[in-house]
Amino acid sequence: MKKPKKRAGNKVRYGTISLPAPLIEKVKKRIKGTGMPSVSSYVAFVLRQILASSPKTLIASEETGEIKAKLKSLGY
Repeated sequence: MKKPKKRAGNKVRYGTISLPAPLIEKVKKRIKGTGMPSVSSYVAFVLRQILASSPKTLIASEETGEIKAKLKSLGY
């Protein structure tokens, strides 16, 4: 896996990602009182968690349909 290039002083370079304003507001509400310093920090944290998880733990959309059908047949 490719690591981010670092500048002198071991600082990581940053880019810009645009998010819809309503999503930013939801994140602000979620992180309020958590000690998370910013929306950017929270989004980076969540993305790291998702990307660190095994691909096998993520359920494909077609698998979701199969799981729902099985649960429905079991009475759930």
